[in-house]
Amino acid sequence: MSISRLLPLLLLFAGIGAGEAAAQSQEATRRPVALEETTADAEWRSYRDAYREMIRFEKYGRPKQLIQSHLQIVPLERGVPLDGVRLALTGGATHLEMPLDAAGRAVFPLSKPAYDDNARLVLNRKAGQFAFQRRISIAPRADGVYDLVELRAACEQALDFLRYSGQPGMQDKHCVGVRFSYPRQNAEAAPRLRGSERPVAALEDGAPFPGDAGPTLRVATLSFADLPEKGQLVSPAAPVGIAPLFR
Repeated sequence: MSISRLLPLLLLFAGIGAGEAAAQSQEATRRPVALEETTADAEWRSYRDAYREMIRFEKYGRPKQLIQSHLQIVPLERGVPLDGVRLALTGGATHLEMPLDAAGRAVFPLSKPAYDDNARLVLNRKAGQFAFQRRISIAPRADGVYDLVELRAACEQALDFLRYSGQPGMQDKHCVGVRFSYPRQNAEAAPRLRGSERPVAALEDGAPFPGDAGPTLRVATLSFADLPEKGQLVSPAAPVGIAPLFR
């Protein structure tokens, strides 16, 4: 066959090859980025691992009506802020934004699809700056009024669960108080006894949960030994969190 007759065929096949290459390039642009590509340098944790830990609270059969369980993001170094930190549950067919409160806590979704998808909990921060942990705290009240008998009972419920779940060092601990934490802009939010205008503890800068390198909030640390057996605490502002205290 002459060159003049081959030339149109060569051009046709070249055009098909170029078209296929362009189509493949467009398809690669449209497809989601692989999970490994998005989390290569990010801090992340397996959803399945976290699920196995968090489900213990749901299956716990002893009294727990006064306490709550969250997933918490904790800085590994003191002074690292949570400003701009975002948490997402991400997988091949899963994407869920998980808002963090001022203490770094998120409501943990118990999701079978995410479990089956082998999803990951991913932070928009490089690895080595934050850790993931379960956090047990005392449930806040919408009216801001806390019965002292119930506060003591809530601390005992938290201690019982932590012992049940095998958290190290809890077997010999005792409940000694609670810590109320507030956003930094609430400078005068310290709780007081009902009928009194004096705060039961001064507000200080500190982490919402003792022992954490967590965000700096305004905290009021209350010792049960300094409080009456009965009565009520009134919190003028909604607390970010209420931590049980052990010693």
